Amino acid sequence: MSTYFHSVELEVDKCCGCTNCLKRCPTEAIRIHNGKAHILSERCIDCGECIRVCPHHAKKAHSSNLEDIKKFKYNVAIPAPSLYGQFNNLDNVNIVLTGLKAIGFNEIFEVSSAAELISEATRNLIKENKLKKPVISSACPAIVRLIKIRFPELCDNVIPLLAPIELAAKVARKEAIERTGLKSEEIGVFFISPCPAKVTEIHTPNSVEKSACNGAIGISRIYPELTKAMDRLDNVENLARSGLIGIGWATSGGESAGMLGEKYLAADGIENAIRILEELEDEHIRDVDFVELNACSGGCVGGVLTVENPYVAQARIQKLRKYLPVSMNHLNDGDLDEMMWEKELNFDADIFRLSDDIFKAMEMMDRMEKICADLPGLDCGSCGSPTCRAMAEDIVKGKAKETDCIHKLKEQIQSVYDQLKNTI
Repeated sequence: MSTYFHSVELEVDKCCGCTNCLKRCPTEAIRIHNGKAHILSERCIDCGECIRVCPHHAKKAHSSNLEDIKKFKYNVAIPAPSLYGQFNNLDNVNIVLTGLKAIGFNEIFEVSSAAELISEATRNLIKENKLKKPVISSACPAIVRLIKIRFPELCDNVIPLLAPIELAAKVARKEAIERTGLKSEEIGVFFISPCPAKVTEIHTPNSVEKSACNGAIGISRIYPELTKAMDRLDNVENLARSGLIGIGWATSGGESAGMLGEKYLAADGIENAIRILEELEDEHIRDVDFVELNACSGGCVGGVLTVENPYVAQARIQKLRKYLPVSMNHLNDGDLDEMMWEKELNFDADIFRLSDDIFKAMEMMDRMEKICADLPGLDCGSCGSPTCRAMAEDIVKGKAKETDCIHKLKEQIQSVYDQLKNTI
């Protein structure tokens, strides 16, 4: 079974064993045992939904520290466009970009500039009918991993183009090597991230063997120091390299708008994304060329590593885009080959394998079906499993027992009571 780095972590001491995270996890990756939550590593997609809904702040997202850039001789920051929506009254993104240089980065390469190249490449591939329709965006790593786990039949619909963060890191590293003459290992490329899924993607990428990024620093982690640096700037450098298409990727619908067409669909929020994927799987959605899905409400501005309300940030992004050119980045000959995935997206069957022995697995499946049929089917979560079917699976794996179900326990207690009553 594959092993995955996870940026979402559980602080056991803070966990009170409530079922908020259990009920909202989109991949049934959480169980409650002995009054504490447990995350099943192989099923977690690091969407951050558990962080969002935990009232006790028992979940947190790990990311790199600003101190990590000191490990390298030369550092490049690749900020997500959602970073721009975090600041009030911002009318020039160059203030943010210059601020990043003021806190220690030698060079800035906007992820939004890479997004414009991805938009153009996607338009060309769709126009040339080289992709299976409807084409699903590969930009949100939580959605890509969700498809890999829950909707394997849609793997072929995911566009095999690098996400903007990976393309930005790849181009930024190449330019830094040419500019400085340093070796690749002497150059640090750090993504300024709005969400934990992108942190995870850098450590265990879906599309490449090894990410061109050295790490990801959460927006919330860098925000205080960056704000102070922006307030102290004596002069602002002209560093911006993207237009309204690239910066628009920060919000839901921005990537779709970059298709410059009408046959697209955009949905945000993990539950809404799941509904769309279910309808795509059942072939209920037709006459659509492109589907943009974001795990976070509002798009990347809604990531749990941001600091601003996503809808306030969204309004700020729209204001910033108003006077920008449509796009400042365009493909050159040969660029497309450098933008394609290095490996295929495949369903990881090991995640749901009950046993390596096929005959034993069949027996466990048969037992699981019988147990599930005998459970109340309420999916209440009081047993510590998200659904009755998940509980049946846990039982056959030896990780739970039937009396963990409060309704089955009640029946058993009633049965014992009746027997005692009849003997008196």
